[in-house]
Amino acid sequence: MGGLYTRPIYRLAGDRGLLVEYGDAIDPEVNRYVRAMSIALSSAPPPGLKEVIPTYCSLLIYYDPLLTDPTKLQQGLENLSEHLSNIILPVPDTVEIPVCYGGALGPDMGFVSEYSGLALKEIVRIHSEPSYQIHMIGFTPGFPFLGGLSKLLYVPRLRSPRMLVSAGSVGIANDQTGIYPIDSPGGWQLIGRTPFKLFDPSRPRPFLFKTGDLLKFKPITLEQYSSLLSSPMGDNE
Repeated sequence: MGGLYTRPIYRLAGDRGLLVEYGDAIDPEVNRYVRAMSIALSSAPPPGLKEVIPTYCSLLIYYDPLLTDPTKLQQGLENLSEHLSNIILPVPDTVEIPVCYGGALGPDMGFVSEYSGLALKEIVRIHSEPSYQIHMIGFTPGFPFLGGLSKLLYVPRLRSPRMLVSAGSVGIANDQTGIYPIDSPGGWQLIGRTPFKLFDPSRPRPFLFKTGDLLKFKPITLEQYSSLLSSPMGDNE
């Protein structure tokens, strides 16, 4: 469907969570609204608010049930919504991520080519052309869920997820693309890998980017990948 709901949908999430849905699709307008509401809540948190987690098109709100309840939170959200036009979203940073596409680092590139009917060079060109907005971060620490994937690259998830996907792997699935920041299970089609560490808890800034930033993929050769991987640049600090 896409687009903002006329009215948000409120759903209970356990005994101390409230899920607020503002749409049902990956949509820039909906995500801007979600981010604006998240900023508004952080700037003027209502009593009992513990944490706000923004997603593509919803907010998950954790609260202290001894201090508030879903009815009070809903009223507070509706009051804030009347003033969202005053919220100015931060100017996004653009983060360039080098990626070596195909080969052993992109084991599913052959399937993507067969499924889409596109040559490997076209897949690389189409995937690396846009600047992708980071709509949300989650699943594992630093995993960016990106909006803006070309419909030409829509492919299904793996029928059976891999038990281990290497950190830095770039994947696509349905209408999404993203990067695995740590070794983890995963079911997306892998088309390349970056030598950059997306998440490192030992750094002053553990994550390379934040929600709302723009991410730009830069194709590199295997030689460049190996050089960056073995140099301080691999830490991207």
